[in-house]
Amino acid sequence: MGKIIVGVLRGGPSREHEVSLKTGEGVLANLSPEKYIGRDIFVDKGGQWHQSNRPVYHDQALRDIDVVFNALHGEYGEDGKVQHILETFNVPYTGSGVTASALGMNKIMARESFRRAGLKVPMAMEILVDGDIKESARKIFRTMPPPWVVKDPLGGSSFGVSIAYHFEELVSALERTSSSLGRLLIEEHIKGREATCGVIDDFRGKKHYALPVIEIIPPADSGFFAYEVKYNGATRELCPANFDQSIKKEIESLAVAAHNAIGSRHYSRSDFIVSKKGIYILEINTLPGLTSESLLPKAINAVGSSYRELLDHLITLAMKR
Repeated sequence: MGKIIVGVLRGGPSREHEVSLKTGEGVLANLSPEKYIGRDIFVDKGGQWHQSNRPVYHDQALRDIDVVFNALHGEYGEDGKVQHILETFNVPYTGSGVTASALGMNKIMARESFRRAGLKVPMAMEILVDGDIKESARKIFRTMPPPWVVKDPLGGSSFGVSIAYHFEELVSALERTSSSLGRLLIEEHIKGREATCGVIDDFRGKKHYALPVIEIIPPADSGFFAYEVKYNGATRELCPANFDQSIKKEIESLAVAAHNAIGSRHYSRSDFIVSKKGIYILEINTLPGLTSESLLPKAINAVGSSYRELLDHLITLAMKR
């Protein structure tokens, strides 16, 4: 049997284009050469696919490809659109399917799935972007106590997230946060310690294997795990986390519950806040980053596995579909 040809989709039109390039680079560099041949499929910011430095149609890029490793992040790659293209051409691919991807990417819909599954979610409300900003701010002010977290419901990598501590900050946060949905999500700010936990399907004899919990300690002046501090080395990431064993176990089981709540497959990573009021889920990533700085590879190494073994496992799952 010949080597498996893996098309690695990377780049894409989302704001996470650069992170996706690094994830794809990591995947291409770590595919086992005795088993796989990696094919770089670059997607530019306009959504055009390229192979060997020339634009190609989907069918040309996918010709002779045995399986696609989806290294895209954010809009288009993580919201069900590219999954739909791959299913149209009947090409197996890593990561969640169309519906779970769309659900996981939309923070408003994901919250509802988590809530129905019994997970704690922060109090929240939605605001239409095209209305009177000051009136929207007054409505939020009357409904929820500060501080408030303002989010683009379709943003990833903490893009379009800000914390407002008083009315004027709330107004400016609403003004500067763009929304691809035409709505913004406003959540109560839960004070606590940030944690994240990855889940891998059919790994080490478990249907859903929870990786070690990682505690995220952003720089004191950033307030939260913002995009700027995610990739600049300023954030401390403790793996395994320094929580009590009972809290770690609870986060692991909540990560599995979140994975199942939206119907994720192959792998995911969920973010939590551990507070005095309990453990709240913030969001799920159906295509977690796999750059050298990313959290999932750190957790994989912590259980004595490796990046290469993870890639092999995910590709095997995709080809079993």
